[in-house]
Amino acid sequence: MSQGFSTKCAKPNHFLTTADYTAEQLLDLVHRSIQFKVESKYHHPQARTERPLTGKTLALMFSKRSTRTRVATETATAYLGGSAMFLGSQDIQLGVNESLLDTSRVVSSMVDGIMARVGGHEEIELLAQESRVPIINALSDKYHPTQILADLMAIHEHVHHRQSKTPDQYTAHTQHPRETLKGLKCAWVGDANNILQEILVAFPKCGISVAAACPPGYNCDDDVVAIAKADAEKTGASVTFTTKPEEAIKDCDIIVTDTWVSMGQEEEKKKRLQEFAGYQVTMDLAKRGGAKPDWFFMHCLPRKPEEVDDEVFYSDRSIVFPEAENRKWTIMAVIDALMVRGGI
Repeated sequence: MSQGFSTKCAKPNHFLTTADYTAEQLLDLVHRSIQFKVESKYHHPQARTERPLTGKTLALMFSKRSTRTRVATETATAYLGGSAMFLGSQDIQLGVNESLLDTSRVVSSMVDGIMARVGGHEEIELLAQESRVPIINALSDKYHPTQILADLMAIHEHVHHRQSKTPDQYTAHTQHPRETLKGLKCAWVGDANNILQEILVAFPKCGISVAAACPPGYNCDDDVVAIAKADAEKTGASVTFTTKPEEAIKDCDIIVTDTWVSMGQEEEKKKRLQEFAGYQVTMDLAKRGGAKPDWFFMHCLPRKPEEVDDEVFYSDRSIVFPEAENRKWTIMAVIDALMVRGGI
């Protein structure tokens, strides 16, 4: 009688949150992202000859809509020679007629990596626990790691460009992010959501202080706050919380906001708009709060006018579109690390 074969194999490395990695690992990922950007856009616009993902497939299991993450992941996978297979909530049985556990085991037996956009963070953790291949968190209700990598890259580029003696050329690759990020202050004005939580577990360990202004009753998870404060203590950064946007903005280099009504919260829109009154990012708010003269603005998109007015959003202070583009390069670096190099 056949003894069959063993399905046991070494556990793959995953990218579920930046909290799992050191500052050096994250900054090296950002640096690698910049190298990909230079290689593709500035040094080698022709087809890439080295295609390490040839014959490999990355499954995109998305239970929520996506623009930047989907486009970034599909183009990044193609650039590395692989194929991206989009599996939306209407395409597969995920959470309908088949459990998440079963889906993870089945899909991971047929592909070489999974990029998953889920609801609860426990879902991405279960996928990682049961998967035979690397899992990349494309968004959960607790964390959004690939977005914050793109933010770190955008901040580095902006600061480097501001300091560069050749500001009309792209030279961000000549300087490592560890040289540009430490000592900055980021002011968050908005919801206590997954973007803020990922900022809290990433920025302080990189030496960036975070001051968050959220309305009363909007609080981050206790474990996230504990991680942020412990990291800040090690690097000399600070982590503070307030309900007054002006207090958070005081002496900041960066002002960041995000949607006040996330996917799945549409029924709360009227209530939330009332509770976020006074939180719209404007030039006047930055002036009243005392932001640094050269402050700049970030938003992960999509943006609604109540969160930030046009004067700020489309100004020279705004780096939202380079920030969005960087989703491609940072996701490419994560895919390369997990599916080609075997780890971050």
